[in-house]
Amino acid sequence: MPSSSWTLLRLLPLFLLLPVATNGAVTLNITNRCSYTMWPAALLVGGGGQLNPGESWTLHMPAGTTTGHVWPHTGCSFDSSGKGTCLTGDCGGPPQTLAEFSLGETDFFDISLVDGFNVPMDFLPVPTEGQEGKGCSKGPHCTANITSQCPSELKAPGGCNSACTAFNQSKYCCTGSSTCEPTTYSVFFIRMCPDAYGYAVDSSSTTFSCPGGTSYEVAFCPPDSISASPPATNPSTSENSSTFPRSRLVAVVLGSVATLIVLIIFITFLAYKLRTRQHGEMEEGDEEFGELPGMPIRFTFQQLEEATNNFRDKLGEGGFGSVFEGKYGEEKIAVKRLDQAGQGKREFLAEVQTIGSIHHINLVRLIGFCAEKSHRLLVYEHMPKGSLDKRKIITHIAKGLSYLHDECMKRIAHLDVKPQNILLDENFNAKLSDFGLCKLIDRDKSQVVTRMRGTPGYLAPEWLTSQITEKADVYSFGIVAMEIVSGRKNLDTSRSEESIHLITLLEEKVKSDELADLIDRHSPNMQAHQQEVIQTMKLAMWCLQIDCKRRPQMYEVVKVLEGHMDAETKIDHKFVTSAAMFPIAETLGYSDPPVASVLSGPR
Repeated sequence: MPSSSWTLLRLLPLFLLLPVATNGAVTLNITNRCSYTMWPAALLVGGGGQLNPGESWTLHMPAGTTTGHVWPHTGCSFDSSGKGTCLTGDCGGPPQTLAEFSLGETDFFDISLVDGFNVPMDFLPVPTEGQEGKGCSKGPHCTANITSQCPSELKAPGGCNSACTAFNQSKYCCTGSSTCEPTTYSVFFIRMCPDAYGYAVDSSSTTFSCPGGTSYEVAFCPPDSISASPPATNPSTSENSSTFPRSRLVAVVLGSVATLIVLIIFITFLAYKLRTRQHGEMEEGDEEFGELPGMPIRFTFQQLEEATNNFRDKLGEGGFGSVFEGKYGEEKIAVKRLDQAGQGKREFLAEVQTIGSIHHINLVRLIGFCAEKSHRLLVYEHMPKGSLDKRKIITHIAKGLSYLHDECMKRIAHLDVKPQNILLDENFNAKLSDFGLCKLIDRDKSQVVTRMRGTPGYLAPEWLTSQITEKADVYSFGIVAMEIVSGRKNLDTSRSEESIHLITLLEEKVKSDELADLIDRHSPNMQAHQQEVIQTMKLAMWCLQIDCKRRPQMYEVVKVLEGHMDAETKIDHKFVTSAAMFPIAETLGYSDPPVASVLSGPR
């Protein structure tokens, strides 16, 4: 590499390395197939210097590497001191098309559009000699020229700014909420690059895998992303239509018809194979559910159709599907019908096995499920008082999380604590629901490594490292507690610019000793008990420590709420990082479904 290859180092954000050895030597061969110069960069080895069209850069992963990113810089320039600036992919942020990989016994990789888009890209496995790619799924392709399609509000030098990162507006950003419109620009990202991971859709289809030790080819501007210009017509050699031989015309027509027939047969064959494969996968999935130990009641789809009166009365809608009211015998039930393109089989398994095997007064009870061909449904106890969006209860949430973290045989990190997942029964007991994103943590391990998951506005800062403990739930709990006492959402774009982010506003108010300004003005009960509410805020601030080790355990939170101990006062009054404020897409990770035996009750 040229001596200037390291000048981009100062432009690159560096993240923590994960201390697990890779399975065999891995190389990444990065090729610039664009018609312009590129300056590629890679976490953890720095910049790759200048890549002219047609040139390649081979990366040998350092020993111990388990995760990393590769992305393209464009329009870079350097001064005499070697300091560089780039139009895209700079340390200042998006846009950048990002190749992500996680190496181990099984490699996982994808192309991410979360931070925007500037260069079409392929990320393909290179088959090991003699293996012919055995065990590898296909690689992701993002070959569309999205840049030319950007709305003017999302235009950025050299690319498309991420709608969510740039604006956090529902007009462009769709993160799976019930308010998402089909015309949002983040949906358009995915329609143009269906293999890529982005805000609008996040399923197992956007994650690819290979056996550990596989090497990979990263291509910027792969061949089918380049629009070929029509060849110039040469008057001296072109034939006039009036003199074009009839025999040649007939031959051309017959050849075109034959080609069309072959194409139709080929497409029909592919469609047949796809249907056969999907049917096989459905049957395989049904058998897998049938073999699980300790399962709750298994319903047929017809039974749930009848129980819900053909899914007539909708109770609500979430990121993975809709919830309908029904009746099973004399008991009212809530039936969650999952979208086929939403929650995957792995996450469905996780929720059935997790919540089906544990019981607590502050956890929603799972009565049963349906896994029949393409149908995936969950049957819960009916919670008649709706979600926490309409009521305000804190202690029960803490008790539910304390049970998950401290009283089961394995620690269970919920990883999606938010008001929409907290429901109330007829006695206004709050219960935690939706375990589709949960993660099990062995009690002899301090943390787990997992891909980012959760909901914008409730994510702990450590998600930027993917090294997670149950303390991520504690941070989310702190945000929910602040929302309850203030009567507003954490991220509210309808407010003035300085008030959009509640937790940032909390930082300012605590420094100026004006916490009372944050108390819900529309709640007479809150206003009448300001001192107690301020103590709850101080507990929330303890939970919101950026350093997860300085946050309390949830059993300590319960003790504070019940008056058996005081909240820690020697805390840092900085609760957010600039990166953590960016809305991160609701995602699904790679974790294996939990085993029922490790969830069956207290230790």
